[in-house]
Amino acid sequence: MRKVTIQACADIALVKYWGKKDEVLRLPENGSFSMMLDGLTTTTSVEFDEKLLRDEVTIDGEKIHEEQKRVVQQLDRVRELAHVQLFARVTSQNSFPKSTGLSSSSSAFAALTVATTRAAGLMLTQKELSILARQGSGSACRCVCGGFVEWHDGETSETSFAETFLPAEHWDLRDIVAIISNDQKNISSSEAHQSAQTSPFFTTRVKKIPEKIANVKTAITEKNFPKLGEIVEAEALEFHSILLTSQPPLVMWYPGTVQVMYAVHALRKEGVLAYFTINTGFNIHVLTLPEFEQVVAEKLKNLDLVQKIITSKVGNEPKEL
Repeated sequence: MRKVTIQACADIALVKYWGKKDEVLRLPENGSFSMMLDGLTTTTSVEFDEKLLRDEVTIDGEKIHEEQKRVVQQLDRVRELAHVQLFARVTSQNSFPKSTGLSSSSSAFAALTVATTRAAGLMLTQKELSILARQGSGSACRCVCGGFVEWHDGETSETSFAETFLPAEHWDLRDIVAIISNDQKNISSSEAHQSAQTSPFFTTRVKKIPEKIANVKTAITEKNFPKLGEIVEAEALEFHSILLTSQPPLVMWYPGTVQVMYAVHALRKEGVLAYFTINTGFNIHVLTLPEFEQVVAEKLKNLDLVQKIITSKVGNEPKEL
């Protein structure tokens, strides 16, 4: 068996999923749609070694026991598929802050899944990888794909998977991430999902998701950026209205998050096409076109509550290094 190193992109959900039909299988309450980001990556190496007495997991240079349990569970799933009984050495490094609402678990479990299956001698299809990655971290199922990606919610494990809708080359967009803080979130997304249905607006939201995904797909197909941006920004605010009205309320934003929102609206008044979106956290994504990238980046960089920015193009599927 060989050592395999895989680099996977994180993504930004343009239409987000929230709540789970099945906690164990990580089946989402609704479908979702995302864009891969080449500036936010996780690089993971996996090597099975007969000399090991247990799995060794190192994340960002540290052996973190809290995250190690989920990693070992994913290794076990692959070992069962490949009929491998050896322990593995796993090292993983993120190019961006983890556990801050930037989908670090998505790219991490996508990279882990692809690296582990190949190290175990398995060559799975993208659909098979997506189903397997989903069991480690729900939205990781999207990050085994490239470009613009749809995750079908499904009713069973075999029908809940992601696939590329259009490749990265279809449309050259930019995503500028404003890092407000490197703090870890007070509550993980996995825990927060459990409160989704306590919001009085949750059921209405779920009913609207199919139409919203269809509209996003049309906007991307037609390369209609204002239409896409309006849908995505409204979707982010609607999504956070669910968090804010859950029990207990989930207030994710920092003052800097709101500062970026105001800055984006100010840019649009000046004729700069830019729209924000936010996952379950305080760091915030700003979508724009290549011709506006520099002015948007400068605007965000100069905000006093923004620590730094990361700029991404549309990313591809995981690659072996």
